Amino acid sequence: MRAVLIVNPNATSTTAAGRDLLAHALESRTELSVVHTNHRGHAIEIGREATATGIDVVIVHGGDGTVNEVVNGILENPAPKTPAVAIVPGGSANVFARSLGISPDPIEATNQLVDLLSAHRNGAAWRRIGLMHCGERWGVFTAGMGVDGAVVAAVEAQREKGRKVTAARYIRVAIREVLANARKEPTLTLELPDRDPVPGVHFVFVSNSSPWTYANTRPVWTNPTTTFETGLGVFATTSMNVWANLGLVRRMISAKPDIKARHLIREDDLPWLRVTSATPVDCQIDGDYIGKRETMTFTSVPDALAVVAPAAKKA
Repeated sequence: MRAVLIVNPNATSTTAAGRDLLAHALESRTELSVVHTNHRGHAIEIGREATATGIDVVIVHGGDGTVNEVVNGILENPAPKTPAVAIVPGGSANVFARSLGISPDPIEATNQLVDLLSAHRNGAAWRRIGLMHCGERWGVFTAGMGVDGAVVAAVEAQREKGRKVTAARYIRVAIREVLANARKEPTLTLELPDRDPVPGVHFVFVSNSSPWTYANTRPVWTNPTTTFETGLGVFATTSMNVWANLGLVRRMISAKPDIKARHLIREDDLPWLRVTSATPVDCQIDGDYIGKRETMTFTSVPDALAVVAPAAKKA
């Protein structure tokens, strides 16, 4: 089995000791090469090359941004055979890995990976999951337009200043952006299959899995029934009333989430959705700021990617 281990040395929770342990565990089980990313977009290049050279498994030791780049590189040019993607979390949130049932602890995740590689060598098939195509790139678990994109942009700006990204920092930035957007007129229109367009929307979250994110160990839910095996979920609001949205946040972090509100548009298992804006708004895909956009179309693509992960839990 030919494998490439991609390490993002700048990811939040990667360490030299952890990287060495992971490489040692894989060397006796795969024909392994190790590559360290050294610039933005480098993981796209590695994923592209892995597909072109027939690599069997691409193992990512990094955060959600590195995973997204790898997936986009692998799927950039259609091929009869593409590598499976494995993840040993090394970022701050690791939403994609945790949603797949992979432990956020790198040592435990390494043990999971070794067991799954052994199972595949003994005949078990890779798990296949659906992704969302966002027009200009693939998304693996989430995308957002409006305040969500503004939060990611603000956090990335703080990261560039050398500040550590933590759940507390995200929460502080999110509160600031929500309060700032509460005074703005809505600019978004949401289009869903077999429905009239919905104008007057303030922000839109699109999900390919659940939960939407994590606040440290606490899951945050928007579309609890959306999974990698279903269509997309959408979560959008027609009001920025602070008290109404505080009530919604309480539901989103509940142990038994019941996500509903009068100002909320929430749909699950969608084949596609489109968001347009009267003015360019901030956008993010998988926690990566992509800039301002006026139109984004999100399409569910079933069975798009093979992953080295536990089997999906039955509903």
